[in-house]
Amino acid sequence: MSDTRTFHSATAEDMEALGGRLARAAPPGTRLHLAGELAAGKTTLARGYLRALGHAGAVKSPTFTLVETYTLATRSVHHFDLYRMAGGELEFIGFEDYLEPDADLLIEWAEKGGDALSAPDLDLRLRVVDDGREVSITPRTARGEAVLDALANA
Repeated sequence: MSDTRTFHSATAEDMEALGGRLARAAPPGTRLHLAGELAAGKTTLARGYLRALGHAGAVKSPTFTLVETYTLATRSVHHFDLYRMAGGELEFIGFEDYLEPDADLLIEWAEKGGDALSAPDLDLRLRVVDDGREVSITPRTARGEAVLDALANA
């Protein structure tokens, strides 16, 4: 696997643009885990991802609903927020039902899913820095490596 690459976002618009670039580089069925402190930009990145795939409506953090599904022209995207979950609870929300081969998974706070989650294609770590946000992206699969290479070359 290739090394982690880091991207800087000075504004929310930059973060959305990065999400859009990721969506355009990712084939259907890509799994992304998004980690970072509260207000690091996870949902903002997801918003850019969804808008690049054609979603025109609001994108909110699924903190209380746990999952929001977006059925788009080219694929479905399931956006999870596991912040309020404890390990082992994924089975109770029917997580396995969302594992469609061509559906993308955007999972905020994936670390709360414990061993129930398989490795993502891309592991994203967002952190607040003095002049914006820093997003470190690590591929965990060959698909993730291809997406990261395409993103870096876009």
